[in-house]
Amino acid sequence: MNTLFLQLGWRTLLRDLRAGELRLLIVAVTLAVAALTAVGFFADRLKGGLQRDARQLLGGDAVLRSDGMTPEVFITKARSLGLQAISTVTFPTMGRALEADGGASKLVAFKAVPDGYPLRGTMTVGDSVEGGGAATREIPAPGTAWADASLLDALGLKVGQTLLMGDASFKLTRVIIQEPDRGAGFINFSPRVMVNSADLAATNLIQPASRTNYRFAVAGSDAAVKAYVQWASQEIKKTELRGVRLESLESGSPEMRQTLDRAEKFLNLVALLAALLSAVAVAIVARGFAAKHLDDCAMLRVLGQPQRTIALAYTFEFVLAGMGASALGVAIGYAVHYGFVLLLAGLVETALPAATFWPVLFGMGMGLTLLLAFGLPPVLQLAQVPPLRVIRRDVGNLRPASLAVLLVGVLGFAALLVAASSDLQLGLIAVGGFAGAVAVFAVASFAAVKLLRVSVNEATAPRWLVLATRQLSARPAYAVVQVSALAVGLLALMLLVLLRTDLISSWRGATPPDAPNRFVINVQPEQGDAFQQALRDGGVTKFDWYPMIRGRLVAVNGKAVAPDDYVDDRAKRLVDREFNLSHAAQQPSHNQVVAGRWTPDEAGAISVEDGLAGTLGLKLGDSLRFDIGGQLSEAKITSLRKVDWGSMRVNFFVMYPVATMTDVPVSYISAFRAPERKAAVNGERPRSFDNELVKAFPNITNVDMSSTIAQVQRVLDQVIRAVEYLFGFTLAAGLVVLFAAITATREERAKEFAIMRAVGARASLLRQVQRAELAGVGLLAGFLASIVALAVGWALAKFVFNFSWTGSWTVPLLGSLAGAALALAAGWWGLRSVLNTPVVETLRKAQ
Repeated sequence: MNTLFLQLGWRTLLRDLRAGELRLLIVAVTLAVAALTAVGFFADRLKGGLQRDARQLLGGDAVLRSDGMTPEVFITKARSLGLQAISTVTFPTMGRALEADGGASKLVAFKAVPDGYPLRGTMTVGDSVEGGGAATREIPAPGTAWADASLLDALGLKVGQTLLMGDASFKLTRVIIQEPDRGAGFINFSPRVMVNSADLAATNLIQPASRTNYRFAVAGSDAAVKAYVQWASQEIKKTELRGVRLESLESGSPEMRQTLDRAEKFLNLVALLAALLSAVAVAIVARGFAAKHLDDCAMLRVLGQPQRTIALAYTFEFVLAGMGASALGVAIGYAVHYGFVLLLAGLVETALPAATFWPVLFGMGMGLTLLLAFGLPPVLQLAQVPPLRVIRRDVGNLRPASLAVLLVGVLGFAALLVAASSDLQLGLIAVGGFAGAVAVFAVASFAAVKLLRVSVNEATAPRWLVLATRQLSARPAYAVVQVSALAVGLLALMLLVLLRTDLISSWRGATPPDAPNRFVINVQPEQGDAFQQALRDGGVTKFDWYPMIRGRLVAVNGKAVAPDDYVDDRAKRLVDREFNLSHAAQQPSHNQVVAGRWTPDEAGAISVEDGLAGTLGLKLGDSLRFDIGGQLSEAKITSLRKVDWGSMRVNFFVMYPVATMTDVPVSYISAFRAPERKAAVNGERPRSFDNELVKAFPNITNVDMSSTIAQVQRVLDQVIRAVEYLFGFTLAAGLVVLFAAITATREERAKEFAIMRAVGARASLLRQVQRAELAGVGLLAGFLASIVALAVGWALAKFVFNFSWTGSWTVPLLGSLAGAALALAAGWWGLRSVLNTPVVETLRKAQ
């Protein structure tokens, strides 16, 4: 008996594979595993690549950043651990051309580097603005400087000419194309100038009050770096050093991090939809599989096989089928993930590392859980079929699956899906939304069937409509299952459509192609009118214009605050530096008030960005005191705003809802999209709009964000293509559900149609009945799916992707029509043999 169930299970597996009984089951499991593992393989490799490239982006394995020279104790410790180490210094200063070359000046991001820079990664430099670049491990020679192309363009200089900075002059010898550890601080958006550390003293630029940034980078073995990081972290806390911290990727671009986070959520959502649909398909197909094997199991019982042997045999068959389908899905997912690698090329600068074994284990576990949780419960009932069914076909039918077995399986599967989502909110909304949708579909479809029966007048209605109504109302349980399954499949398809249109459009709208690409700061109040007129004269019609005030938070609710009052590192940094404050009577159109109320010209009021409020533990009604240029300003929080930092608009942590603020030092900031550069005339290229602006207002700082926006848009386009690429799996899973739901009642339909044909019903009438039934079921399923899809789409937009989104009123109408069309198509394909099978053959099988 120990091996009998293995032999029996193997034989039934081979027989069912040849007969096609397991075909849909294997397809459903394969699709789910392939979708999840394709995303899993790519995410695993991308994570490894980003972790590896993090060292290049930092210019070392770890970096200690400080406002003053690096404390000697940190340098000594690095040497004792055998680590390589270099120190660089950056600060803002003015770069200018010789008077003979035009005498133009511009704010630059000065950087002095020593031999050995960078410890990780490479510089890419070129010999001219127009030419290409090449990787190098060199640094500028003493007396020379390397600079960004934008600086040469702004100052009208060429390679070989002279750049003045401080008391020193430098010969421009190379153009910087890529700098591995540039970072994303605001000053780093200014053009970079890089010189040799040996030339730093000659510039006399570093004075006691200078705002400098020292970066001490180390590199070495993983163990030594880990030991250094742990020691440095403890040393910073122990000695309470201010202005010293370990640098990480968290100081990188918030726009890019936000885009990549959304990308991962989109891909995970599409994979989750495929898995959820596959679960529905497996449940439907497994029940049909069990129904077809009732007679076989009854015969096995007659031949003396015990229930245990039959149960173990079918469990063994399903485990083998699940392992085979899961392995096939993992193989397909591994192949498909290379599509993501191609579509998303460039997210990391070099080749991705090999994937770990985790996606394989996860895919196999997901496939087996899917099959055992949703497929095995009805099949296990085959072991309980009584031998009497051999002569009495009306006994031993399938019963509803054990609630305990089903609950355990569903909870296990849901937990895996939530884990796979990598985002708790996303997983809960997707899984919980589908679970709630199934309940809504079941209740609504049952009520609709009852309403249909009483609303059709059999005396006056067409004969085909009467028969179709009887077909549905005669077996309400089947109708509920069929409508619910169809609605679930259509729900996923509707969400895909909404994802592709409304949600992705909202995503694009967050950083549109026409977003501002210039930020101008340090515009003085007396220059305001002339500056705005200069923008209009240059063709700029839309621009942000806000006052900017520097202030330090000194008290909350009358209590003085200091960095040591907070545990969170970000909170410490925020309290330790000055804020950029602003004021405006009207609420910024690109900011949304999420709590409280913005009241124009409300005295003693202040509006705070909700993220900052969360970090600092602030709430409505709290009183904040700022030190603004030696003057204390106290106001109460009356509103919290939601700010999209990836919108490339002017945004502030804190704003006063008033039109004017007197007796405070203020400058202005503007954001706009610069007009395109005009074509050359007579071979002479005209001066750019940026140069004209800087020439008219030499004190301003003009920050070009074009490259940042281009990078975000490029990644956005890549991710959207990747999402569409993965849609194929979910569309296929949705079609499997539709086909399985329609064909689940094929045997019952065949018997009923055979009886009607035996008593004289024409085939044309039965076709009308079948079409009417399918169209009605599809219409109802499409309508229900559309309503729920709008609700789930809204929840995803609001709580997961942070979009403002509203669905169109046409979705329910179009969804109903699409449901009817898909149901008719699936019915024609899956049920076309029902009306063509001879009556005698059908009735003989029913005996």
